[in-house]
Amino acid sequence: MRSTQPRQGQVSTVLARRLGSELLRLRDSAGKTQQQAAAAISATGTKIVKMERGWVPMRDPDIRVLCEFYGLEDRKTVSRLLELAKLDRERRKAKGWWQHSPNAGGLAEYIAMEDVASRVRTWQLSLIPGLFQTAEYARSLAVSDGVWEDPDDIERIVGVRMRRQERLRGEHPLQVYAVVWEAALRQLIGGPEVMRAQLEHLLEVVQLPNVRLQVLPFRTGGHPCITGPFSIVSFAETEAVDVVHVDTIASTVWVENETESATYSSFFDRTARLSLAQHDATLLIDRIRQEI
Repeated sequence: MRSTQPRQGQVSTVLARRLGSELLRLRDSAGKTQQQAAAAISATGTKIVKMERGWVPMRDPDIRVLCEFYGLEDRKTVSRLLELAKLDRERRKAKGWWQHSPNAGGLAEYIAMEDVASRVRTWQLSLIPGLFQTAEYARSLAVSDGVWEDPDDIERIVGVRMRRQERLRGEHPLQVYAVVWEAALRQLIGGPEVMRAQLEHLLEVVQLPNVRLQVLPFRTGGHPCITGPFSIVSFAETEAVDVVHVDTIASTVWVENETESATYSSFFDRTARLSLAQHDATLLIDRIRQEI
């Protein structure tokens, strides 16, 4: 039997695993075997294993043939799978626009996922969510990080952050549901003027119909998400499994299975129920803005 372990040089990426899991789900729903799928694209069963596990970049012709073989007729879904494959190939070759950010690491893969997502739920303990940050706030964060000393690198980081925010507007805007701890509103990132402008911008962003913001006040005390921030990335298809991104100081963790993703969703919902509704949250934001 041939080994199904990735050879040296093969890399399993978040995007490829995402695409592979959807192809696997489609194959199972169609009742097809790996050998049948392999025959449809004139390949070996080993190639189908590698594709479904995200070990190799995928060709558009193979994806189209497999979608047709599995009976997938929804053109939008096929287009989204092709976009995932394109983003993965660009990610592997470092050609995505998000690669302009120095030392992007896990952030690059997160942005690539965000580009094809329909909704993001994010919980933040001490920072304003990236999609809501002003350039001055993002710049202050990059400077205080201490990792980047080159001003050009810092400006590229800010540029990437600002470009991400294009997803908040347009024909098919990203749905964003954010819950932040009150500390994120009071931490004076960049000083009083920068923070005041940031809170003013936040009050503008929450007016968008695709944005929902709640604030967990200090008085709540203990809560389910007290251990750290995370973001849950969702996709348009109801069958698609959410992907969770957890960014720590030293590493990035991806949660990609249905059971663990559901656990994060449950924790997010429980924390949201303890938080101020958007109307009351905006009143708090405005009060803090005036106090600064």
